[in-house]
Amino acid sequence: METTEVGGLRVTYERAGAGPALVLLHGYVGDGQTTWRRQLDELSDDFTVVAWDAPGAGGSSDPPEDFGIAGYADCLAEFIDTLRLDGQNVVGLSFGGILALALHHRCPAVPKALVLASAYAGWRGSLPPDVAETRLRQALVLADLPPEEFVGTLLPTMFSPATAADAVAAFRTSMLAFHPVGFRAMARASAEDLRHVVPQVRIPTLLLYGEQDARAGPPMARDLEAAIDGARIVVLPEVGHVCNMEAPDAFNNAVRSFLHDTNS
Repeated sequence: METTEVGGLRVTYERAGAGPALVLLHGYVGDGQTTWRRQLDELSDDFTVVAWDAPGAGGSSDPPEDFGIAGYADCLAEFIDTLRLDGQNVVGLSFGGILALALHHRCPAVPKALVLASAYAGWRGSLPPDVAETRLRQALVLADLPPEEFVGTLLPTMFSPATAADAVAAFRTSMLAFHPVGFRAMARASAEDLRHVVPQVRIPTLLLYGEQDARAGPPMARDLEAAIDGARIVVLPEVGHVCNMEAPDAFNNAVRSFLHDTNS
C-alpha cells in the first residue's frame, strides 16, 4: 500500500502495472485492495491500475460526516492530479459509481471513460423515496453497531448464494474494519440525488450489473442506459452486487473489451 495526502486527509491506495490509468472506486463497505484484488492483478498488464481507499475506509483517514458527494469528488480529482495519472478511465462500484458520476459532473475533463458497476444516480436518484430514506436511516444505525452485527446485516445483501467462499470471506474481513464516522459520511453521500447529472454524461460509458443484485439491479442499469447517450450495458448472469469479486473473469473481460474499443 502507498499513501499520499489530499486536502489534509491521508489517502491510502494500491497501484499496479503501466499504461493508461484505470482508477478503481470501491463501494461504501470494504476497502480498495480487497474489493479490487482481481482487477489489480489481472488488468495491470494493460493499465496503470489504481485502487484507492476512499476517505473513511481502509487505511485512509475519516472526512467530516457532511463531506458529501461533492467533497468526495473534489478529493478524488485532487488525488488523481497528485498521482499525475494519464488517460484516466474510472471504474466505480456502487457508491463508487455515484462518485464517478459526481467526478464527471464537477471535473468533466478528468475522466475519459466511465464504468459504472452496480451503480446508482444516488439513492434518492434511483430508488423510491421511502426506500432511499429507509436505506439511509439503516446505515446510520448500523454505523453504531459492533463490527460483527454490522457485517451480519450487510454482507448477505452483497453477493449471490453461489459466490466463492474465499471471496466472501475476504470481503467480510475488510468490512469488519469499517470506520463508523467514515461509513456515515459515505452513506450520506450515497443518499444524494444525482439524476440531473446523468444526462450530462458525454463520454464512453459501460454499465455493468449483476442479474441477481439485491441492492442495485438491472432496472437501475436500464434507467441509466436510457439517460446516457451511447451507454453500453452488460448484465452478468447469476451475479450479485459486488459483481467484480463474484464474477471477476467476466467483469475483467467486459472492462478490457470496452476500454480497448474506446481507446482504439
